[in-house]
Amino acid sequence: MTLILGIDPGSRITGYGVIDCVGQRQTYVDSGCIRMTASLDLPGKLAEIYDGVSEIIATRQPAEFAVEKVFMARSADSALKLGQARGVAIVAAVRAGLPVFEYEARKIKQAVVGTGAADKSQVQHMVKTLLKLPVNPQADAADALAIALCHANTRHSLARTAGVHGFRRGRLIEGKPAGRRSPR
Repeated sequence: MTLILGIDPGSRITGYGVIDCVGQRQTYVDSGCIRMTASLDLPGKLAEIYDGVSEIIATRQPAEFAVEKVFMARSADSALKLGQARGVAIVAAVRAGLPVFEYEARKIKQAVVGTGAADKSQVQHMVKTLLKLPVNPQADAADALAIALCHANTRHSLARTAGVHGFRRGRLIEGKPAGRRSPR
């Protein structure tokens, strides 16, 4: 059993999602949004993100933390704010002793929907389907759950290939690395 906390950072709304992984099976635990007080300046909003993520970590006790990598937003100002929101969420995880894993938006969408060009409604629908939820989660929470699912799939794939050192004629080679035979 491994609890994974996924975070979709934002300077106005930060989505979070917690899933439980047992082998290949993932089950829904919790999700929601940390909504920043509109009247606060950016430092105040960053403090709210830090406090909110810290509270989720303290309450749910995840073993791993996954977050979306920064991408170039509509403007440099938006990208900077997103990066700062992401940064304080990562600091909250690191302060709690969690390992941090980062994923690009295209990889997250591809892991959950099957295409890196999926839109928000497709992500919501697939998160609902994969986690067997009765209704679509809110968009930011769905994105956070998708990040957690992407990490679960990635860690499962890595575990499956542990001990694999190369390929020979299209087949995986377990044990020692592929290479030339040693001279006799």
